[in-house]
Amino acid sequence: MTSPLKIGVLLSGGGTNLQAIIDAVANDGLPVDIVKVVSSRPDAYGIERARAAGIPVTALNREVYADTQAADARIVAELREAGAEYVVMAGYMRKVTPVMLEAFPDRVLNLHPALLPSFKGAHAIDEAYHAGVKVTGITVHFANEDYDKGPIVAQRAVEVREGDALEDLEARIHEIEHVLYPEVLRLLAEGRVSVGEDRKVHIL
Repeated sequence: MTSPLKIGVLLSGGGTNLQAIIDAVANDGLPVDIVKVVSSRPDAYGIERARAAGIPVTALNREVYADTQAADARIVAELREAGAEYVVMAGYMRKVTPVMLEAFPDRVLNLHPALLPSFKGAHAIDEAYHAGVKVTGITVHFANEDYDKGPIVAQRAVEVREGDALEDLEARIHEIEHVLYPEVLRLLAEGRVSVGEDRKVHIL
């Protein structure tokens, strides 16, 4: 039996990726224990999802982030107290600082709605759509100090179909996100993921 991987989830909004992980644990036997959820906003709906699943929540606000390193130090302390082994960003709209990255080296996971290194930043789906690309996708990577540039763990392509509205593409990308993130967490829980000296991710 694989021991459950203890994770802390960071979010800022609706928490659909959090819900996908919760559902994968309940329905698919995903060996993960969500020990803490931290929201950067007190009104994020993801808080309600966490509470409904019995997960402890800390809700922060804009004032806390006036000093980003102090905010991350507080989050790190709470995650460590909860026993988190990995940090999973799920729609977290704050850039993590070296305080977080040094506390969890190569253990801060992020989900980006494009095929990195293309279309970095907060408007990736919109930019890919308006660039006219025929294929975009999702990237799961380890965060580092360079925004959207950490070692890539997994990617999944999503076709941009003729006649797609932006909303159609967004919906399809989010649907695949909800599949890929739990898949990556399963690989981590099974101990199959490592970062080599070449800073590339290797999967057994």
